[in-house]
Amino acid sequence: MSQKVIIIAEAGVNHNASIEKALKLVDVAVHAGADYVKFQTAIPELVVTSSAPKAEYQKILTGLEETQLEMTKRIHLALEDFNIISDYCSKKGIKFLSTAFDLVSVEFLYGLGQKIWKIPSGEITNLPYLRSVANKAKEIILSTGMSTMTDIENALNVLYETGFCADKVTILHCNTEYPTPMNDVNLLAMQSIKDKFGVSVGYSDHTLGIEVAIAAAAMGAKVIEKHFTLDRGLPGPDHKASLEPDELKAMITGIRNIEVALGDGIKRLSQSEEKNRPIARKSLVAACPINIGEVFTEKNLTVKRPGTGLSPMLWDEVIGQESSRNYKADELIVL
Repeated sequence: MSQKVIIIAEAGVNHNASIEKALKLVDVAVHAGADYVKFQTAIPELVVTSSAPKAEYQKILTGLEETQLEMTKRIHLALEDFNIISDYCSKKGIKFLSTAFDLVSVEFLYGLGQKIWKIPSGEITNLPYLRSVANKAKEIILSTGMSTMTDIENALNVLYETGFCADKVTILHCNTEYPTPMNDVNLLAMQSIKDKFGVSVGYSDHTLGIEVAIAAAAMGAKVIEKHFTLDRGLPGPDHKASLEPDELKAMITGIRNIEVALGDGIKRLSQSEEKNRPIARKSLVAACPINIGEVFTEKNLTVKRPGTGLSPMLWDEVIGQESSRNYKADELIVL
């Protein structure tokens, strides 16, 4: 990964099992300027039991008639479809990424040549999964929704036991409620994770809008992940908490602007403001007519713009000296 903020446009399952929509999502991510477009790869029967309940937000958005397994089967693409998507990403000049949710999908994505792996929040306590990914990945992005610091530490220990180094891991602070209420974001936890574990950090955002993701970039996030969709009105569990194309582009533009605006931390006179210094700063000025030989005092001196004369910081040095010339009111003092 480079030093700039890595932006992952999370398409997830917002294709609704349509390869045509999946490719359109790639186009949207390219147009918006994302670094990666990410999908979700799974064999539903290996991920969800037949009796597993839906999350509350899934019940609201997709109804009560079907089980989580039935919903998952309905919205997931077949494994072979990701060959098409990966090739299309290469053609369009954007990096392909997909999160695997089962070990068969892990093997499939490994065969597809995936080197950077995103571990989703739900798998952070899945020991066999963590070991499988750690044995294949070059770099890992670990999402931490629903996690405690102990959960994160335990997962990191599994990764480190396989020989992974901390500089190859990025931990994403995350809240898995869709959408996440603002009072549950707790963005400062991202810094706590960085301080405790000494790794790069980022943020996986499920809030409505773009401001929290931009704030995370300003706070030092190295990776930002955000769901997006072709249309928030489409049926499915994740569309309502996703950005539409124009919003995704606005978020990425905002992050890139913040990235530039952060600078290098050295306080200096910038090139753009240099021309303003003589205009906005002030000089020592005659408050009234002053005759040659007259002593400068607090009554006959004042401070006014422009800043092309003696600095007011020399006030104490000038007070008490004799004038070497005559001054009209408002003339700049010279020594």
